[in-house]
Amino acid sequence: MSLRSARRQKSGQLELPFAGRGETSSGERSGEAPTAGNGNERSGIGDLLARVVERENCIQALRRVRRNKGSPGVDGMTVTELPAYLAKHWLRIREELLAGTYQPKPVLRRQIPKKGGGTRDLGIPCAVDRFIQQAVLQVLQPLIDPTFSKHSYGFRPGRSAHQAILVAQRYIEEGRSWVVDVDLEKFFDRVNHDVLMSRVARRVEDRGLLKLIRGYLEAGIMVEGVVHDRVEGTPQGGPLSPLLTNVLLDEVDKELERRGLAFARYADDCNVYVRSKRAGEDAMQLLRRLLAKLKLRVNEGKSAVARPDERKFLGYTFRVDREGRIAPAAADESIARLKARVRTETRRSCGRSIQQVVAKLRSFLPGWRNYFSLARTPRTFRAIDKWIRRRLRALQLKHWKNKPTIARELRARGVPIHLARVAIANAGRWWATAAHGSINMALPNKHFEALGLPKLEA
Repeated sequence: MSLRSARRQKSGQLELPFAGRGETSSGERSGEAPTAGNGNERSGIGDLLARVVERENCIQALRRVRRNKGSPGVDGMTVTELPAYLAKHWLRIREELLAGTYQPKPVLRRQIPKKGGGTRDLGIPCAVDRFIQQAVLQVLQPLIDPTFSKHSYGFRPGRSAHQAILVAQRYIEEGRSWVVDVDLEKFFDRVNHDVLMSRVARRVEDRGLLKLIRGYLEAGIMVEGVVHDRVEGTPQGGPLSPLLTNVLLDEVDKELERRGLAFARYADDCNVYVRSKRAGEDAMQLLRRLLAKLKLRVNEGKSAVARPDERKFLGYTFRVDREGRIAPAAADESIARLKARVRTETRRSCGRSIQQVVAKLRSFLPGWRNYFSLARTPRTFRAIDKWIRRRLRALQLKHWKNKPTIARELRARGVPIHLARVAIANAGRWWATAAHGSINMALPNKHFEALGLPKLEA
C-alpha cells in the first residue's frame, strides 16, 4: 500500500479505481467531448458511454448519491456502504458497462400516500444502480436539457416550481381567465417503453447507452420479496426518471408552442391558459390527441376546463387580493394536508413532551412555509399559526392532567386566581379550555417562540 493510500484510509477516504479523465477501458484517450448525437462507436460502444465511466464524472456521481441518501434497494446496500463496494467491484462493473453486458437489479417497490388520496408506487433502485444512473444523467442532461421547451420547469437545472407559478400568474393577469388543467392517468406506471426509447434515440445515438437505459426501464420490480417483470412504466425514485419524463413530454410542449398556446408544465403536471371556455375545450381535445400519440391517457375525472381559482397547480391556486390583483395562494387541499399532519404530530395521546412535539413541527413547517412563500395570504397563515398554538396549549393542559396541577402551573405563571378558576373548572375539556384567556396568559406566543416553533406568517 502506498503512503498516500494509507493516509486516505486513515482519514476515512477510499481509493476508488475510477479510470482517469478521458480514458476508455483499454486506457485509450477518448478525445474531444462528443455531443448527444455523436456515435463515434468502438465495438458498438459510443463516446457517451465512455464519458459516463470517466473518473471525474464517477466521483461527482458518487458524491451526489451519498449526499441525497435514500433507502436501500433490493440488495440492502446503503449509500454509506457504496464507496467500499465500488472500491472492490468497480473495475468489473465498468467493463460490463462498456461491453454492454451490465444487468441492472430490480427496483424495490415502496408505496407512499398520494396528495389526492390513495398511494403512489416508488421504485427504489439499489445503491449501485443509483450511482450509475446519476453518472448517466450527468452526461446526458447538459446535452439534452437545452433542447427542451422554455415552458418546462420540472427537474431542470436553474428552474423551479416557483417559476412555473409566477408564469401562470402572469398568464392570468394578461386576461387568460380559463385554465385547461390536465391530469395524466397513472403517468409513471403507463409510460410505453418503445415510445419513450424512440424519443430518446432521436437525441442519443450511442447504442451502448441506449441499451443501458432500456435495461433500467425493463428491470423488474420486487414486491413482497417476489420479482415481477415490467413491460411499461418508468419507476419514480431513480435519478434518470425525471429526465426521461421531460424527453417524452417535450413533444407535447413543442406542439403547444407551435400553436402559440400559453402553458406551464412541471413534470407530468401541465396547465394551459386561454381566454375563453371554447378555446379551453379545443386545447383539451388537442392535448388528448397529442398524449394518445405517446400512448398516454388523460384522467378525465381529475382534468377540467375551469376558472383558475377553481383549480390548483403545484399546490397553489390563484385568487383576487384586496387590491384587485391576481395573487397566488395555497390551495385548500394543500392547507388541509398540512393541518392533517399537524394533527398527527400534536395528538394528545402521542406521549411526547411539548419540546419534542415542537421539534417535530420544526422538521416540516419551515419547508412548507418556504414552498408557499409566493402566497399573498397573510391572514390565512396567521390563522394557521393561531390554530397550531391552540393545539399545543391543549396538549400542555393534557400533560398537566388534573385540577391541582393546572392550578399550580397557572398561578406560577402569574395568572390571577379568578381567571385560573375558570380554566380549572373546565379541566378535561382540553380543546375548549385552550382558547381561554388564562391559558393564553400562562402560555403566550413568546413561550412557543422560545421553544423554536416556526411561524408561517412572514
